[in-house]
Amino acid sequence: MGLNDPEWGRRGGGGPPDLDEMWRQFNRRLGGMLGRRGGEPGGPETPEEGGGGGFSFRGGPGLIVGLLALVWIASGFYIVDASQRGVVLRFGQFVETTMPGPRWHLPFPIESAEIVNVSQVRTVEVGYRNNLKSKVLKEALMLTDDENIVDVQFAVQYIIKDAKDYLFNTRDPDDSVLQAAETASREIVGKSKMDFVLYQGREEVAASAQRLMQEILDRYGTGIQISKVTMQNAQPPEQVQAAFDDAVKAGQDRERAKNEAEAYANNVIPRARGAASRLNQEAEGHRQRVVANAEGEAARFQLLLPEYAKAPQVTRDRLYLDAMEQVLSNSSKIVVESRQGGNLLFLPLDKLIQMTGAAPGSEAPEKAMPSDPAADPAATARSREAFRNREREAR
Repeated sequence: MGLNDPEWGRRGGGGPPDLDEMWRQFNRRLGGMLGRRGGEPGGPETPEEGGGGGFSFRGGPGLIVGLLALVWIASGFYIVDASQRGVVLRFGQFVETTMPGPRWHLPFPIESAEIVNVSQVRTVEVGYRNNLKSKVLKEALMLTDDENIVDVQFAVQYIIKDAKDYLFNTRDPDDSVLQAAETASREIVGKSKMDFVLYQGREEVAASAQRLMQEILDRYGTGIQISKVTMQNAQPPEQVQAAFDDAVKAGQDRERAKNEAEAYANNVIPRARGAASRLNQEAEGHRQRVVANAEGEAARFQLLLPEYAKAPQVTRDRLYLDAMEQVLSNSSKIVVESRQGGNLLFLPLDKLIQMTGAAPGSEAPEKAMPSDPAADPAATARSREAFRNREREAR
């Protein structure tokens, strides 16, 4: 028998089952489960009682409506995680912001809920995309205050601080942050020198750009909080990189020479100041010594004045002798009166000068030369006697 035989599915015996009979049996069983209106199963069927495969339910539509209503109400339940905030909208208008936990709102189409992750750190790249080598020159090239062009790339990280403003006040949050970052960075770089941007002021430029960027986003009510701005790279354009490197090397040589000069100055100036201080102190000490000597001499002469009044001749002679002794003690010449004669001419005059000019405690040189005639006590006695005779003759 072929499948296109019109009697297929309607024959009894060993043929295939009757599909119409199977459908009627299914209808009777389903009617028995849901409460069939009409006769008992297996009784005569009429079109009103579900004949021809139709059936009706006793209370069936209400149950279905109830199930549908239950499903519709259950669709209003939602869960907000700890890192999220829920925004409830009623016919597209903001109603409230829900905190973490299980929540419920009127089901669609009356109300809907938008879930916003407020703890996720989002990143926007300015001047490059995904890799520092993938530069976007229209964003990276900036003009400094000294009319130089620098190539700057930095990354901006932000979070959401207000879910309502984030959903309703910004159509494209990433693009808004990108434009605010580019605007702020161009303003800060445009007020700074090239060397400041490239070297010592990179952190300060990033911090100033972050503050200005936050002010712009708050002014527009975007509900975005800038968490960090990191300057990834700052360099001159590639076309002038070689010339800039030469200028940097020259600047480094200048700084090195300057440091060497400062080191030399730090070495010489303290020495010069020390020498000047020493000379000042020596001059001050000399001044004090001269003043003290002058005051002592003045005091000595004031004390000699009463003695001079008592015996003028004796005091005068004594002063003269003291002055001559002081003057001749520093002279190497000997004045000898040869008219009287005597053995004084044959004495070792240089040794006598050393003996008379030696200190009272310098006895070691005298003992060191026992064979010297000047060290002979008899010779010394004769010389003293000769000096006494000359003094008597002069008087």
